[in-house]
Amino acid sequence: MPDDRSLDDGFPADHTAWNLGGMLIVQQHAPAHSYMRSAAKLRSSAIDHWYIALPHTGQSWTEVDRRIAEGQPGKLEIRSLGYPFRGRTTDSESLVLYLPRDLFSDAAANLDARNNSILSGNFANLLVDYVNSIEASLRSLTVDDLPRIVHATRSMIIACLAPSAEHAAAAEQLASVALMERARRYVQNNLDAAHLTPDSMCRALGVSRSRLYQLFEPSGGVLHYIQSRRLLAAHVALSDAADRRRIVEIAEAFGFSSAANFSRAFSKEFGYSPREGRSTMVLPRPAHSVSLAGHEKAPSFEGWLKALGN
Repeated sequence: MPDDRSLDDGFPADHTAWNLGGMLIVQQHAPAHSYMRSAAKLRSSAIDHWYIALPHTGQSWTEVDRRIAEGQPGKLEIRSLGYPFRGRTTDSESLVLYLPRDLFSDAAANLDARNNSILSGNFANLLVDYVNSIEASLRSLTVDDLPRIVHATRSMIIACLAPSAEHAAAAEQLASVALMERARRYVQNNLDAAHLTPDSMCRALGVSRSRLYQLFEPSGGVLHYIQSRRLLAAHVALSDAADRRRIVEIAEAFGFSSAANFSRAFSKEFGYSPREGRSTMVLPRPAHSVSLAGHEKAPSFEGWLKALGN
């Protein structure tokens, strides 16, 4: 909290989350505060979604790699949760979109080149109008609307971030981004393969072990990343009413040597057991806000965030 505020003042914040299946939308009002996603936190969490904020009121200042983006009302900010950042904000009201990285696998280089930036131009203005219209319609959306909304949002974001001449100098950086995307896709496509190891990844990607470890260092290491993705995939399987496999069979399918090891890792990752996860549905019925007080078994926002894109 700001230097002139005491913890005794409290922190009265409103945070309403909506799960659209392939995208989360958050309406948030919070008093002035500072925030940080540290390298240590990043190593302990495999979440690497894109975070797009539209402030309605207030100002913010966010630093990534010594570059500061100044947020202001009516201007879209784009930021990756896969990189460390820190910042501060005044009392503010905002709308935030969380979109999974895999949704932009074919345009990852463009997004990474614009990490922690303020979007501008005609397409950005159109996207602001579109996002505002989604917010106004949240309570009337149906399940059939959701995939189309996610697809349209994706298309408009990509249009906003079309490459320009000023990004040509970032070729080396974009090459690393492209390699990371290949590595992510390889992991995702081989989650149920027994041969998914650092050695197999090095052979498939044509890189050395040291380069692979360097690539995944911000994500807590390659083995940590593989386990986190396997746990997310197992969570989806457990939440699928059509998947009749026993918990131990799902654990074995995703590379866990025993049910006990799987249960410990799953509980540490999600905060509840695989058996409890079996009864938790990730995707919503018609979009609506969830009251945890009125629905004790409702998934938490953290659970939604971890399962997004899987």
